[in-house]
Amino acid sequence: MSVAVPLGDLREQILGFVVGTYLVTVGPDRIPRTTSVSVSWEGELLVAPVGARTAANVHANRAATLLWPALVPGQYALIVDGLAEVRATSNASPHVLIRPHKAVLHVTRSHGEERTRATDLSS
Repeated sequence: MSVAVPLGDLREQILGFVVGTYLVTVGPDRIPRTTSVSVSWEGELLVAPVGARTAANVHANRAATLLWPALVPGQYALIVDGLAEVRATSNASPHVLIRPHKAVLHVTRSHGEERTRATDLSS
């Protein structure tokens, strides 16, 4: 089950997740790569330092997905799709800048599981 998150509410939703963030990219070989990242905001963009392979994937394919997993089964995870670009930095680690274009809270439930939420969706 998915619940759309208005992009204007994205900052607040991200604050509700305390576990690490994962970045999913796809390179020219069409093989997905998932890596853990530390994300911050820079204006309307989400920014994360990445390694050389992830940066190469973004150069080849700008589509990117960020995932904040649920703490426990039955709670919502946050999935953010966007377009990324690489910014070189003066240190050894490049950064990706991601402009979100869609966000959802998503939970997978087995038959008979109780519905719980990681965040209060009624506000």
